[in-house]
Amino acid sequence: MPVQAKIVTIPYAPRTSDHLDVHRALEAKRFGVVVSHRRFGKTVLAINQLLRAALKLKRERPRFGYLAPTLKQAKTVAWDYLKHYCDPIPGRQFNEQELRADFPNGGQVRLFGADNPDALRGGYLDGIVPDEFGLMQGRVWSEVLRPMLSDRRGWAMFIGTPNGHNAFWEIQNLAAMDPEWFLFEFPVSQTKLIPDDELESARKQMTPDEYLQEYECSFEASVRGAVYAKEMMDLRTSGRIREVPWDPLIPVDTFWDLGMRAATAIWFSQRFGPQERIIDYYEATGEGLPHYAHVLQNRRYVYGTHWAPHDITVRDWSLGYSRREAARKLGLNFRIVPQMTLQDGVHATRMLLPRCVFDARRCNAGLEAMMAYRWEFNTRIDEFKPTPVDDWAAHGADAFRMKGVATVEVDDTLKPKKRKRELNYPTGEGAWAL
Repeated sequence: MPVQAKIVTIPYAPRTSDHLDVHRALEAKRFGVVVSHRRFGKTVLAINQLLRAALKLKRERPRFGYLAPTLKQAKTVAWDYLKHYCDPIPGRQFNEQELRADFPNGGQVRLFGADNPDALRGGYLDGIVPDEFGLMQGRVWSEVLRPMLSDRRGWAMFIGTPNGHNAFWEIQNLAAMDPEWFLFEFPVSQTKLIPDDELESARKQMTPDEYLQEYECSFEASVRGAVYAKEMMDLRTSGRIREVPWDPLIPVDTFWDLGMRAATAIWFSQRFGPQERIIDYYEATGEGLPHYAHVLQNRRYVYGTHWAPHDITVRDWSLGYSRREAARKLGLNFRIVPQMTLQDGVHATRMLLPRCVFDARRCNAGLEAMMAYRWEFNTRIDEFKPTPVDDWAAHGADAFRMKGVATVEVDDTLKPKKRKRELNYPTGEGAWAL
């Protein structure tokens, strides 16, 4: 006897006609962007879009994903929603460790974090929802997610609230121009989902930029708490992010932020009198020093000084020598960046940035990091902490801070003012070209 299909009712209904329009748009186009104000309900919409797709797709082992900036955020924001809406499905199973829901038809919805994008490689996806894409590295889409959709012709829907000119802003611009994409923008003045008295209260407690960004979907408002907000805006408006040629007659200095499990970031710079030309940027995760030595050799620059933070001198107990000594064996002779407080290093970097021009193409990933680098916010006391958020943006920003701090040693105009005592800079060995 044929098995009679059982009707399962998911406890979800689109909140407004706007939400219904978004669901329908994915039936017509593979890619889309939803820009919405806070409390619009974008996460609930996304989870139910993924859930419905995993249950209805007539393919073997359907795979769908929700991607947050970090795995911790994915669990905090979306895991309870996923379990709640899956609950009526007979035979569904949850994997708490992998944040995964499995269904009797072989379908699966899983939550991911973009804090280790390379860990996503190797699988396939029938659909993905990156949430708050502006807080992720732009390469997560182009290098990782987009290839995962290819063999199954999967779809992607980016959702989020603006946070300055970053990867989400760029993908929104793409959606506005590309007929393969759909674009929805839902400011609160259009949706009317939040009562007027609540909005008025929010206006009184937020800066105008914060209100425009969080409720009116403005990409022009500054990133909240951005460490280098003014300096990065000045770079754009003054045309100092453009094509910057490499001069083979002038040595290229490099400035590093070293990581092993975390990313290693490298800036490449040439000095032309008072002007600093930032000609290149490179970043990778999980690679050893031989990889980066090879990268530098392939660039074929004539190198001047390689600058690294002081932790390169820490001896690795398992090897019996430091990474600085290991680098020397590979032809990389590092000079140690003077030790300086974070605040003084940020000040030196702010003083340096007006002298810099950046190559728009080769430095794009590093500029994304500089623009997204922001102070951590303490919600309990409603103010910013004196420490930046330790996320993907920190690697590129910390590497550039090495340049700011290193330049202090040769340029008195960049030294922090009102110092109680002179800094004692440790002397380092000179570097030589590969």
